[in-house]
Amino acid sequence: MGTTLQWLGHAGFKICHEDTVIYIDPWKLKGSPGDATVVLVSHGHYDHYSAEDIAKVSRPDTKLVASADVVRKEKNGEMITPGMTIDFSGVRVSGVAAYNPGKQFHPKANNWVGFVIEVGSQRIYYAGDTDLTEDMKSIKEIDVALLPVGGTYTMNATEAAEATKYIKPERAVPYHWGEIVGSRADADKFANTVECQVQVLSPGETISLE
Repeated sequence: MGTTLQWLGHAGFKICHEDTVIYIDPWKLKGSPGDATVVLVSHGHYDHYSAEDIAKVSRPDTKLVASADVVRKEKNGEMITPGMTIDFSGVRVSGVAAYNPGKQFHPKANNWVGFVIEVGSQRIYYAGDTDLTEDMKSIKEIDVALLPVGGTYTMNATEAAEATKYIKPERAVPYHWGEIVGSRADADKFANTVECQVQVLSPGETISLE
């Protein structure tokens, strides 16, 4: 079936490739699938780091890769910082700085992260909670960019569209809307502004990346 991407709602995603199952920032999950190969957590805010949801997706051998504050809270996992790369069983994960240059919500000094995930034939960029930053402009050769569009705590739709001009992904998926901040209108505005292919997903919807 190749590589698939499922939007779990808000900022959560599930990526599957053969026997590898990757969760990113799982939150408010309805079931307990217990199928994760790896769980990636970008930072410790409650809508991204949920110990309950990590437990729902984890099995005994699941690997947690997360920002330092999350690893401390979980008392488990491997810390990842901006610029750091971790390889394991067919997956490569690199940390990318995620922060607000002009707002107090996500300080750069916290070393919170987004991720570049290489699995199968895909390079997937998950931005985390971030505005458009100089760090982001250096990200290249991305097949799928997962970008926040809700504004307030992250980029808004216009700023996320601007980010695609630098990243130049083959396609993009907007997130960080529909819960807390942002609406379908923000996702649609993003889709109507960018030049690359965009897929606006409904919570729980899965698409093929191959």
